[in-house]
Amino acid sequence: MRKSVFTGLVAGVATLSFASLVLQAADTAAQARAISAAAAADYTANLKGLFEHLHANPELSFQEKQTSARIVQELRAIPGIEVTSGVGRYGVVGVIRNGKGPVVMLRADMDGLPVTERNGLPYASKAKAVGPDGQETGVMHACGHDVHMTSLVGATRQLVAMKAEWRGTVIVIFQPAEEILGGAAAMLIDGLYTRFPKPDVVLGLHVASHIEPGKFQVHERIVNSSSDGVDIFFRGIGGHGAAPHTTIDPVVVASELVMALQTLVSRSIDPLEPGVVTVGVIQAGTKRNIISEEARLELTVRADNRETRDALIAGIQRIANGVARTHGVPEDRMPVVMMRETTPPNINHAESARTLRNALARSYGESRLSAVPRQGMGAEDFAYYGSPEWGSIPTVFFSVGGSVADDLRKAPPHHSPLFIIRPEPAVRGGVEGYTTAALTFLGRP
Repeated sequence: MRKSVFTGLVAGVATLSFASLVLQAADTAAQARAISAAAAADYTANLKGLFEHLHANPELSFQEKQTSARIVQELRAIPGIEVTSGVGRYGVVGVIRNGKGPVVMLRADMDGLPVTERNGLPYASKAKAVGPDGQETGVMHACGHDVHMTSLVGATRQLVAMKAEWRGTVIVIFQPAEEILGGAAAMLIDGLYTRFPKPDVVLGLHVASHIEPGKFQVHERIVNSSSDGVDIFFRGIGGHGAAPHTTIDPVVVASELVMALQTLVSRSIDPLEPGVVTVGVIQAGTKRNIISEEARLELTVRADNRETRDALIAGIQRIANGVARTHGVPEDRMPVVMMRETTPPNINHAESARTLRNALARSYGESRLSAVPRQGMGAEDFAYYGSPEWGSIPTVFFSVGGSVADDLRKAPPHHSPLFIIRPEPAVRGGVEGYTTAALTFLGRP
Protein backbone atom coordinates (compact mmCIF):
# COMPACT_ATOMS: atom_id res chain seq x y z
CA MET A 1 0.00 0.00 0.00
CA ARG A 2 1.41 3.37 -1.02
CA LYS A 3 2.36 5.60 1.88
CA SER A 4 0.83 9.06 1.94
CA VAL A 5 3.25 11.66 0.66
CA PHE A 6 1.63 14.28 2.81
CA THR A 7 2.21 12.74 6.24
CA GLY A 8 5.27 12.39 8.40
CA LEU A 9 6.98 15.33 6.74
CA VAL A 10 8.95 16.81 9.59
CA ALA A 11 9.48 15.96 13.25
CA GLY A 12 6.63 17.16 15.41
CA VAL A 13 4.11 17.51 12.59
CA ALA A 14 3.75 13.89 11.56
CA THR A 15 -0.03 14.03 11.70
CA LEU A 16 -0.41 17.14 9.56
CA SER A 17 -1.19 16.88 5.86
CA PHE A 18 0.87 18.69 3.26
CA ALA A 19 -2.08 20.95 2.44
CA SER A 20 -2.34 21.93 6.13
CA LEU A 21 1.32 22.83 6.22
CA VAL A 22 0.94 25.07 3.22
CA LEU A 23 -2.18 26.72 4.63
CA GLN A 24 -0.14 27.64 7.70
CA ALA A 25 2.73 29.03 5.65
CA ALA A 26 2.98 32.77 6.22
CA ASP A 27 5.36 33.62 3.40
CA THR A 28 7.10 32.30 0.31
CA ALA A 29 10.04 30.81 2.19
CA ALA A 30 7.74 28.93 4.56
CA GLN A 31 5.75 27.59 1.62
CA ALA A 32 8.99 26.52 -0.04
CA ARG A 33 10.06 24.68 3.11
CA ALA A 34 6.76 22.82 3.08
CA ILE A 35 7.21 21.93 -0.60
CA SER A 36 10.73 20.69 0.12
CA ALA A 37 9.54 18.62 3.08
CA ALA A 38 6.81 17.03 1.00
CA ALA A 39 9.26 16.31 -1.81
CA ALA A 40 11.60 14.58 0.63
CA ALA A 41 8.79 12.48 2.08
CA ASP A 42 7.44 11.55 -1.34
CA TYR A 43 10.90 10.58 -2.53
CA THR A 44 11.30 8.13 0.35
CA ALA A 45 7.79 6.72 0.06
CA ASN A 46 7.22 6.64 -3.69
CA LEU A 47 9.46 8.57 -6.04
CA LYS A 48 12.66 6.62 -5.43
CA GLY A 49 10.95 3.41 -6.49
CA LEU A 50 9.33 5.08 -9.48
CA PHE A 51 12.62 6.58 -10.63
CA GLU A 52 14.46 3.25 -10.39
CA HIS A 53 11.66 1.48 -12.27
CA LEU A 54 11.68 4.04 -15.08
CA HIS A 55 15.47 4.01 -15.27
CA ALA A 56 15.59 0.21 -15.52
CA ASN A 57 12.87 0.05 -18.19
CA PRO A 58 13.59 2.69 -20.86
CA GLU A 59 11.97 2.65 -24.28
CA LEU A 60 13.06 4.22 -27.56
CA SER A 61 11.39 7.20 -29.20
CA PHE A 62 7.79 6.50 -30.28
CA GLN A 63 8.01 3.10 -28.58
CA GLU A 64 7.10 4.36 -25.06
CA LYS A 65 4.08 2.05 -24.61
CA GLN A 66 4.92 0.69 -21.16
CA THR A 67 6.35 3.99 -19.93
CA SER A 68 3.16 5.76 -20.94
CA ALA A 69 1.05 3.11 -19.20
CA ARG A 70 3.01 3.54 -15.95
CA ILE A 71 2.60 7.32 -16.07
CA VAL A 72 -1.14 6.94 -16.63
CA GLN A 73 -1.28 4.62 -13.61
CA GLU A 74 0.54 7.18 -11.46
CA LEU A 75 -1.65 10.08 -12.53
CA ARG A 76 -4.94 8.22 -12.16
CA ALA A 77 -4.02 7.49 -8.54
CA ILE A 78 -4.16 11.26 -7.90
CA PRO A 79 -7.68 12.54 -7.16
CA GLY A 80 -9.12 15.37 -9.21
CA ILE A 81 -7.06 15.01 -12.39
CA GLU A 82 -8.38 14.28 -15.89
CA VAL A 83 -5.98 11.93 -17.71
CA THR A 84 -5.79 11.37 -21.48
CA SER A 85 -3.32 8.97 -23.10
CA GLY A 86 -2.35 8.39 -26.72
CA VAL A 87 -1.76 12.06 -27.57
CA GLY A 88 0.86 12.20 -30.32
CA ARG A 89 1.05 8.36 -30.18
CA TYR A 90 2.26 7.75 -26.62
CA GLY A 91 1.93 11.18 -25.03
CA VAL A 92 -0.01 11.61 -21.77
CA VAL A 93 -1.92 14.73 -20.72
CA GLY A 94 -3.29 15.46 -17.25
CA VAL A 95 -5.58 18.42 -16.55
CA ILE A 96 -6.22 19.89 -13.08
CA ARG A 97 -8.99 22.49 -13.08
CA ASN A 98 -9.29 24.87 -10.14
CA GLY A 99 -11.49 27.80 -11.07
CA LYS A 100 -10.83 30.82 -13.24
CA GLY A 101 -7.23 31.85 -13.72
CA PRO A 102 -4.12 31.32 -15.84
CA VAL A 103 -3.48 28.06 -17.68
CA VAL A 104 -0.01 26.72 -16.90
CA MET A 105 1.48 23.74 -18.74
CA LEU A 106 4.31 21.61 -17.33
CA ARG A 107 6.21 19.27 -19.62
CA ALA A 108 8.39 16.18 -19.10
CA ASP A 109 9.80 13.88 -21.79
CA MET A 110 9.74 10.08 -21.69
CA ASP A 111 12.02 8.38 -24.23
CA GLY A 112 15.38 6.70 -23.77
CA LEU A 113 18.37 6.46 -26.09
CA PRO A 114 19.88 3.62 -28.15
CA VAL A 115 22.81 3.29 -25.72
CA THR A 116 23.95 0.24 -23.75
CA GLU A 117 24.37 1.25 -20.09
CA ARG A 118 27.83 0.71 -18.55
CA ASN A 119 27.82 2.72 -15.31
CA GLY A 120 27.42 -0.16 -12.86
CA LEU A 121 24.21 1.02 -11.20
CA PRO A 122 22.28 -1.72 -9.37
CA TYR A 123 19.14 -0.64 -11.25
CA ALA A 124 20.92 -0.18 -14.60
CA SER A 125 18.92 -0.84 -17.75
CA LYS A 126 19.25 -4.22 -19.43
CA ALA A 127 16.58 -3.34 -21.96
CA LYS A 128 17.00 -3.96 -25.67
CA ALA A 129 14.90 -2.80 -28.58
CA VAL A 130 14.87 -2.71 -32.35
CA GLY A 131 15.54 0.76 -33.68
CA PRO A 132 14.22 2.42 -36.85
CA ASP A 133 17.15 0.93 -38.78
CA GLY A 134 15.97 -2.58 -37.93
CA GLN A 135 18.98 -3.29 -35.71
CA GLU A 136 18.74 -4.42 -32.08
CA THR A 137 20.31 -2.05 -29.59
CA GLY A 138 20.64 -1.53 -25.88
CA VAL A 139 18.39 1.18 -24.46
CA MET A 140 19.24 3.59 -21.64
CA HIS A 141 17.94 6.73 -19.97
CA ALA A 142 21.22 8.47 -20.77
CA CYS A 143 19.76 11.97 -20.70
CA GLY A 144 17.73 12.06 -17.50
CA HIS A 145 14.19 11.73 -18.81
CA ASP A 146 13.53 9.34 -15.91
CA VAL A 147 14.25 12.27 -13.56
CA HIS A 148 11.86 14.52 -15.47
CA MET A 149 8.96 12.06 -15.38
CA THR A 150 9.45 11.20 -11.72
CA SER A 151 9.71 14.86 -10.71
CA LEU A 152 6.58 15.85 -12.61
CA VAL A 153 4.57 13.04 -11.03
CA GLY A 154 5.67 14.32 -7.61
CA ALA A 155 4.88 17.92 -8.51
CA THR A 156 1.44 16.94 -9.79
CA ARG A 157 0.62 15.37 -6.40
CA GLN A 158 1.76 18.53 -4.64
CA LEU A 159 -0.25 20.86 -6.85
CA VAL A 160 -3.43 18.83 -6.36
CA ALA A 161 -2.94 18.90 -2.59
CA MET A 162 -2.28 22.66 -2.70
CA LYS A 163 -5.43 23.64 -4.61
CA ALA A 164 -6.43 26.00 -1.79
CA GLU A 165 -3.34 28.06 -2.63
CA TRP A 166 -3.92 28.72 -6.34
CA ARG A 167 -6.51 29.35 -9.04
CA GLY A 168 -6.47 28.42 -12.69
CA THR A 169 -5.69 25.26 -14.63
CA VAL A 170 -2.58 23.11 -14.56
CA ILE A 171 -1.81 20.84 -17.51
CA VAL A 172 0.92 18.24 -17.13
CA ILE A 173 2.22 16.59 -20.28
CA PHE A 174 4.50 13.60 -20.66
CA GLN A 175 5.95 13.78 -24.15
CA PRO A 176 7.33 10.98 -26.34
CA ALA A 177 10.22 11.11 -28.77
CA GLU A 178 12.21 14.14 -27.65
CA GLU A 179 15.45 12.40 -28.58
CA ILE A 180 14.50 12.34 -32.27
CA LEU A 181 12.96 15.83 -32.05
CA GLY A 182 9.54 14.52 -33.05
CA GLY A 183 7.36 14.22 -29.97
CA ALA A 184 6.49 17.86 -29.31
CA ALA A 185 5.31 18.38 -32.87
CA ALA A 186 3.38 15.09 -32.75
CA MET A 187 1.47 16.18 -29.63
CA LEU A 188 0.76 19.63 -31.06
CA ILE A 189 -0.45 18.20 -34.36
CA ASP A 190 -2.68 15.81 -32.40
CA GLY A 191 -4.46 18.75 -30.80
CA LEU A 192 -2.54 19.58 -27.63
CA TYR A 193 -3.55 23.24 -27.90
CA THR A 194 -7.11 22.57 -29.14
CA ARG A 195 -8.32 19.43 -27.35
CA PHE A 196 -7.10 20.77 -24.01
CA PRO A 197 -7.04 24.29 -22.50
CA LYS A 198 -4.51 26.40 -24.37
CA PRO A 199 -1.70 27.45 -22.01
CA ASP A 200 -0.70 30.98 -21.13
CA VAL A 201 2.82 29.73 -20.37
CA VAL A 202 4.66 26.43 -20.91
CA LEU A 203 7.35 25.36 -18.43
CA GLY A 204 9.87 22.58 -18.93
CA LEU A 205 12.70 21.19 -16.82
CA HIS A 206 15.87 19.22 -17.62
CA VAL A 207 18.35 17.58 -15.29
CA ALA A 208 22.01 18.44 -15.95
CA SER A 209 24.96 16.25 -15.03
CA HIS A 210 27.29 19.28 -15.11
CA ILE A 211 25.33 21.35 -12.56
CA GLU A 212 25.62 21.05 -8.78
CA PRO A 213 23.04 18.58 -7.39
CA GLY A 214 19.73 20.20 -6.56
CA LYS A 215 20.65 23.65 -7.87
CA PHE A 216 18.56 25.50 -10.46
CA GLN A 217 19.59 27.32 -13.59
CA VAL A 218 17.35 29.69 -15.56
CA HIS A 219 18.66 31.40 -18.70
CA GLU A 220 16.90 34.57 -19.79
CA ARG A 221 17.18 33.91 -23.52
CA ILE A 222 18.88 31.12 -25.48
CA VAL A 223 18.77 27.73 -23.77
CA ASN A 224 19.28 25.26 -26.62
CA SER A 225 20.40 25.59 -30.21
CA SER A 226 18.41 24.68 -33.25
CA SER A 227 19.16 21.25 -34.66
CA ASP A 228 18.71 20.09 -38.22
CA GLY A 229 19.63 16.68 -39.53
CA VAL A 230 20.62 17.10 -43.17
CA ASP A 231 21.05 14.18 -45.57
CA ILE A 232 22.84 14.86 -48.88
CA PHE A 233 22.64 12.33 -51.71
CA PHE A 234 25.26 12.65 -54.45
CA ARG A 235 24.47 10.91 -57.71
CA GLY A 236 27.46 10.31 -59.93
CA ILE A 237 28.14 7.99 -62.84
CA GLY A 238 29.50 4.63 -61.75
CA GLY A 239 32.00 2.39 -63.42
CA HIS A 240 35.24 0.45 -63.04
CA GLY A 241 37.74 1.64 -60.46
CA ALA A 242 40.52 1.19 -63.05
CA ALA A 243 38.81 3.56 -65.50
CA PRO A 244 37.85 6.62 -63.45
CA HIS A 245 37.88 8.86 -66.53
CA THR A 246 34.70 7.17 -67.71
CA THR A 247 32.84 8.01 -64.51
CA ILE A 248 31.87 10.86 -62.23
CA ASP A 249 32.99 9.62 -58.85
CA PRO A 250 30.51 10.63 -56.12
CA VAL A 251 33.05 9.76 -53.42
CA VAL A 252 35.41 12.44 -54.69
CA VAL A 253 32.55 14.94 -54.98
CA ALA A 254 31.34 14.16 -51.45
CA SER A 255 34.87 14.38 -50.04
CA GLU A 256 35.39 17.82 -51.52
CA LEU A 257 32.05 18.94 -50.11
CA VAL A 258 33.12 17.92 -46.59
CA MET A 259 35.99 20.39 -46.78
CA ALA A 260 34.01 23.09 -48.58
CA LEU A 261 31.34 23.05 -45.89
CA GLN A 262 33.91 24.18 -43.35
CA THR A 263 33.75 27.66 -44.89
CA LEU A 264 30.09 28.05 -44.02
CA VAL A 265 30.66 28.93 -40.38
CA SER A 266 33.91 30.82 -40.97
CA ARG A 267 32.81 32.87 -43.99
CA SER A 268 29.00 32.84 -44.37
CA ILE A 269 27.60 33.83 -40.97
CA ASP A 270 28.17 36.64 -38.49
CA PRO A 271 31.37 35.78 -36.58
CA LEU A 272 29.65 36.84 -33.36
CA GLU A 273 26.91 34.24 -33.84
CA PRO A 274 27.68 30.56 -33.09
CA GLY A 275 27.07 27.86 -35.66
CA VAL A 276 28.06 24.24 -36.20
CA VAL A 277 28.10 22.11 -39.34
CA THR A 278 29.32 18.58 -38.62
CA VAL A 279 29.47 15.69 -41.09
CA GLY A 280 28.83 12.59 -39.04
CA VAL A 281 28.32 9.94 -41.74
CA ILE A 282 29.79 9.24 -45.17
CA GLN A 283 28.54 6.13 -46.97
CA ALA A 284 29.30 4.94 -50.49
CA GLY A 285 30.32 1.94 -52.49
CA THR A 286 30.26 -1.84 -52.19
CA LYS A 287 33.68 -2.97 -53.49
CA ARG A 288 37.14 -1.46 -53.78
CA ASN A 289 37.33 -1.61 -57.60
CA ILE A 290 33.84 -0.27 -58.29
CA ILE A 291 33.12 3.43 -58.54
CA SER A 292 29.72 3.84 -56.97
CA GLU A 293 26.78 5.68 -58.47
CA GLU A 294 25.84 7.30 -55.19
CA ALA A 295 27.34 8.70 -51.98
CA ARG A 296 25.46 9.85 -48.91
CA LEU A 297 26.41 12.34 -46.22
CA GLU A 298 24.61 12.89 -42.92
CA LEU A 299 25.11 16.23 -41.17
CA THR A 300 24.01 17.94 -38.00
CA VAL A 301 23.59 21.71 -38.17
CA ARG A 302 23.30 23.93 -35.07
CA ALA A 303 22.55 27.63 -34.59
CA ASP A 304 21.26 29.95 -31.86
CA ASN A 305 18.87 32.01 -33.97
CA ARG A 306 16.63 31.48 -36.96
CA GLU A 307 18.59 33.80 -39.27
CA THR A 308 21.84 31.89 -38.78
CA ARG A 309 20.01 28.61 -39.11
CA ASP A 310 18.45 29.66 -42.43
CA ALA A 311 21.82 30.91 -43.74
CA LEU A 312 23.54 27.61 -42.93
CA ILE A 313 20.83 25.46 -44.52
CA ALA A 314 20.76 27.59 -47.68
CA GLY A 315 24.56 27.52 -47.81
CA ILE A 316 24.67 23.72 -47.68
CA GLN A 317 22.46 23.44 -50.77
CA ARG A 318 24.40 26.17 -52.61
CA ILE A 319 27.83 24.68 -51.91
CA ALA A 320 26.68 21.13 -52.67
CA ASN A 321 25.41 22.20 -56.07
CA GLY A 322 28.55 24.21 -56.76
CA VAL A 323 30.91 21.33 -55.94
CA ALA A 324 28.81 18.95 -58.06
CA ARG A 325 28.94 21.28 -61.06
CA THR A 326 32.71 21.68 -60.66
CA HIS A 327 33.03 17.92 -61.16
CA GLY A 328 30.75 17.85 -64.18
CA VAL A 329 27.67 16.34 -62.54
CA PRO A 330 24.72 16.83 -64.96
CA GLU A 331 21.98 19.23 -63.91
CA ASP A 332 19.47 16.39 -63.71
CA ARG A 333 21.71 14.64 -61.16
CA MET A 334 22.33 17.55 -58.80
CA PRO A 335 22.63 16.62 -55.09
CA VAL A 336 19.41 15.96 -53.22
CA VAL A 337 19.31 17.66 -49.81
CA MET A 338 16.75 16.35 -47.29
CA MET A 339 15.93 17.56 -43.77
CA ARG A 340 15.53 15.14 -40.85
CA GLU A 341 14.89 15.55 -37.11
CA THR A 342 14.62 19.31 -36.93
CA THR A 343 13.84 21.79 -34.19
CA PRO A 344 14.19 25.58 -33.95
CA PRO A 345 16.28 27.29 -31.26
CA ASN A 346 14.86 26.95 -27.76
CA ILE A 347 14.67 30.55 -26.56
CA ASN A 348 13.13 31.48 -23.22
CA HIS A 349 10.60 34.26 -22.94
CA ALA A 350 12.87 36.75 -21.17
CA GLU A 351 10.35 38.35 -18.80
CA SER A 352 8.89 34.99 -17.77
CA ALA A 353 12.38 33.57 -17.24
CA ARG A 354 13.29 36.48 -14.95
CA THR A 355 10.05 35.99 -13.07
CA LEU A 356 10.80 32.31 -12.49
CA ARG A 357 14.41 32.90 -11.53
CA ASN A 358 13.38 35.50 -8.97
CA ALA A 359 10.72 33.18 -7.57
CA LEU A 360 13.21 30.33 -7.15
CA ALA A 361 15.68 32.68 -5.47
CA ARG A 362 13.03 34.01 -3.05
CA SER A 363 11.81 30.49 -2.28
CA TYR A 364 15.08 28.61 -1.87
CA GLY A 365 17.75 31.30 -1.65
CA GLU A 366 20.31 32.60 -4.12
CA SER A 367 22.62 29.75 -3.08
CA ARG A 368 20.31 27.31 -4.92
CA LEU A 369 20.97 29.05 -8.24
CA SER A 370 23.87 27.72 -10.29
CA ALA A 371 26.30 29.95 -12.17
CA VAL A 372 27.67 27.14 -14.36
CA PRO A 373 27.79 28.42 -17.96
CA ARG A 374 25.85 26.90 -20.83
CA GLN A 375 27.49 23.77 -22.22
CA GLY A 376 27.69 23.20 -25.99
CA MET A 377 24.94 23.51 -28.59
CA GLY A 378 22.53 20.76 -27.62
CA ALA A 379 18.96 20.91 -28.94
CA GLU A 380 15.47 20.42 -27.49
CA ASP A 381 12.13 20.08 -29.24
CA PHE A 382 10.55 21.93 -26.30
CA ALA A 383 11.16 24.89 -28.62
CA TYR A 384 8.04 23.97 -30.63
CA TYR A 385 5.67 24.79 -27.76
CA GLY A 386 6.50 28.48 -28.11
CA SER A 387 7.23 28.70 -31.83
CA PRO A 388 5.33 31.23 -33.99
CA GLU A 389 3.46 28.55 -35.94
CA TRP A 390 1.84 27.45 -32.66
CA GLY A 391 1.01 30.92 -31.35
CA SER A 392 4.26 32.21 -29.82
CA ILE A 393 3.22 31.17 -26.31
CA PRO A 394 5.74 32.26 -23.63
CA THR A 395 7.97 29.34 -22.65
CA VAL A 396 10.61 28.83 -19.98
CA PHE A 397 12.97 25.87 -19.97
CA PHE A 398 15.15 25.54 -16.88
CA SER A 399 17.53 23.04 -15.33
CA VAL A 400 18.12 21.22 -12.08
CA GLY A 401 21.54 19.83 -11.22
CA GLY A 402 22.39 16.22 -10.57
CA SER A 403 26.16 16.02 -10.86
CA VAL A 404 27.98 13.11 -9.21
CA ALA A 405 31.37 14.81 -9.56
CA ASP A 406 32.93 17.39 -7.25
CA ASP A 407 34.79 18.66 -10.30
CA LEU A 408 31.83 19.42 -12.56
CA ARG A 409 34.04 19.22 -15.65
CA LYS A 410 34.54 15.51 -14.99
CA ALA A 411 30.86 14.56 -14.75
CA PRO A 412 29.86 11.81 -17.20
CA PRO A 413 28.19 13.62 -20.12
CA HIS A 414 24.65 13.18 -21.32
CA HIS A 415 24.15 10.51 -24.01
CA SER A 416 27.14 8.56 -22.68
CA PRO A 417 26.88 4.89 -21.59
CA LEU A 418 28.52 6.11 -18.36
CA PHE A 419 25.89 8.82 -17.75
CA ILE A 420 24.85 8.97 -14.12
CA ILE A 421 23.24 11.54 -11.83
CA ARG A 422 22.47 11.74 -8.12
CA PRO A 423 18.80 10.83 -8.18
CA GLU A 424 17.62 12.08 -4.79
CA PRO A 425 18.72 15.74 -5.03
CA ALA A 426 17.82 15.81 -8.72
CA VAL A 427 14.32 14.39 -8.27
CA ARG A 428 13.59 16.38 -5.13
CA GLY A 429 14.91 19.52 -6.82
CA GLY A 430 12.79 18.70 -9.87
CA VAL A 431 9.65 18.44 -7.72
CA GLU A 432 10.50 21.76 -6.05
CA GLY A 433 11.22 23.36 -9.42
CA TYR A 434 8.09 22.19 -11.22
CA THR A 435 5.83 22.99 -8.25
CA THR A 436 7.28 26.45 -7.62
CA ALA A 437 7.28 27.25 -11.34
CA ALA A 438 3.58 26.42 -11.62
CA LEU A 439 2.68 28.43 -8.52
CA THR A 440 4.63 31.40 -9.86
CA PHE A 441 2.35 31.74 -12.89
CA LEU A 442 -0.97 30.55 -11.45
CA GLY A 443 -3.52 32.87 -9.90
CA ARG A 444 -4.14 33.33 -6.19
CA PRO A 445 -7.42 32.84 -4.30
